[in-house]
Amino acid sequence: MKKIWLQMDKWDKKLATTAIESGIEYVMLEKGFTEKIKKLGKIKTIAEDGDLKLNKDVVTFTIKDGKEEDEIGKIAKDKDVILKCKDWKVIPLENLIAKKIDVIFYVNNFEEAKLAFSILEKGIKRIIVHTDDFIELKKIASYFLKNSEKIQLTEATILDIVPLGMGDRVCIDTCSSMNLGEGILTGNSNKALFLVHSESISNPYVAPRPFRVNAGTVHSYTKLPSGKTKYLSELKAGDMVSVTNYKGETYSSVVGRIKIEKRPLLLIKAICDKKEITTILQNAETIRLVNSKGEAISVIHLKKDDKILVSIEEGARHFGYKIDETITEI
Repeated sequence: MKKIWLQMDKWDKKLATTAIESGIEYVMLEKGFTEKIKKLGKIKTIAEDGDLKLNKDVVTFTIKDGKEEDEIGKIAKDKDVILKCKDWKVIPLENLIAKKIDVIFYVNNFEEAKLAFSILEKGIKRIIVHTDDFIELKKIASYFLKNSEKIQLTEATILDIVPLGMGDRVCIDTCSSMNLGEGILTGNSNKALFLVHSESISNPYVAPRPFRVNAGTVHSYTKLPSGKTKYLSELKAGDMVSVTNYKGETYSSVVGRIKIEKRPLLLIKAICDKKEITTILQNAETIRLVNSKGEAISVIHLKKDDKILVSIEEGARHFGYKIDETITEI
């Protein structure tokens, strides 16, 4: 999950407000400004009187050549390192990412942010933006905090739809209004997650609720922005979930409420890469899966040989973390 910090050289209420409204994690500023910014909203600061102390919790490091990479790695073990580069940027970042050294990269504009977040495809996790232009800050935050990751979605073919008895299903009410083609990935196995569409489509039965995904049953998995998975039953207000569209583009959304209710269920069986995969969803017209065109298909109209989108992952998970281990789930 990408994180953005801001360096403010002088007090600017509009810039500070933009930082809070844009989801900036930390603002680095002069002593005396921490109290002022916290009156505008809840945000963490780096300052002499801040949540993190400069040169104690956070240090700045200007890298001059590759020989300093090991030194940066040692400092980064117990401090946050803000890394500056004088004339070259890509090579030191590539090396640090390859060595799994976590730093905060210093950028001045959108293009530099884009470079930092895309190096070696994975990119760096955190940047600090040095700007007094609130429009530039808004542009960087809205683009990179909204578009946090792209995942590979694959077509699966429906094998069967089997009515089941009653069970506890989970509605995830997010703090975002989802668009057509967007939803949340859930499934019986964390190796195979089905893209379940949001309730953003008009129908004769209930008004659209674009903030909601009727995601599956309490035992089902979903993927978080951190890369971990979680059972739907474990989600609570304030947690972050990943919203995904049919192109595999994702962004983070805050959970506002979880609704668990007893409802009739359907077992959805599909095949992908010669492997049978399943999920369990509520038996209702408003619950939909998604095809490769971004079209939502209601589970009550779903039939054998229909194509729907899934996310397939190799390996296994332990307490939500990906591990190299063989686990069989049936």
